[in-house]
Amino acid sequence: MNQKDYNCSITANISAKEAVGGISRVSEWWVVNTEGHSQKLNDVFKVSFGKPSFVTFKLIEVVPDKKVVWLVTECNLDFLKDKTEWTGTKVIWEISPENNSTKIKMTHVGIVPEVECYDSCVKGWDHYVKESLFKLLTEGKGLPAK
Repeated sequence: MNQKDYNCSITANISAKEAVGGISRVSEWWVVNTEGHSQKLNDVFKVSFGKPSFVTFKLIEVVPDKKVVWLVTECNLDFLKDKTEWTGTKVIWEISPENNSTKIKMTHVGIVPEVECYDSCVKGWDHYVKESLFKLLTEGKGLPAK
């Protein structure tokens, strides 16, 4: 990870186990059109943003209640010149106690200011992590894309 990689964090009055559980419920906070599983090591899931745009992830590291790493194994982002720009990038979720709450830090390794999607990815991730995931964890209902 370098300092330019996109990252953000939220803190919620929940347990680490609840945080990881919420992150794994991708269709409830990011994209409704999600296939596969996103809970255990080697699980594979695919999010679709309408045909033909999609991203496929594989869970390559899972440390219970502390860390989850998603690797982008394949993508077709039709709104970008390089439709495979996310392939090989990693989304790292780090969960840690903070006072009586839990801090969730998300870093998308490879999404840096030099890549085409950076500005739109920052806006998207800010919304889906800071607003939608936060609402799912604290209110029980996120704001996923349809």
